[in-house]
Amino acid sequence: MCLGIPMQVLETDGFTALCTGRGEERRINVMLIEEVPPGGWVLVHLDNAVRALDEEEVEPINNALDAILLAAKGENVDHLFADLMAPKEST
Repeated sequence: MCLGIPMQVLETDGFTALCTGRGEERRINVMLIEEVPPGGWVLVHLDNAVRALDEEEVEPINNALDAILLAAKGENVDHLFADLMAPKEST
């Protein structure tokens, strides 16, 4: 399984970009995608930006990544997917 990490571009030279996301900062290759300006978001896999992200995509992806970490520890993940949960019926 391949995982992509959402990262925000801090600066770019067109070939690489200094990005931050999920508590880390690193330089990634951006030559596989169209240029993303500082402040924009990219999906990063193995230090390569694989596509630009719309800002509204970032939170759901981060929630899914958090859920993987919590599930691996046997913890509840329902709060990360509240928008997908069916409302409980009143009796």
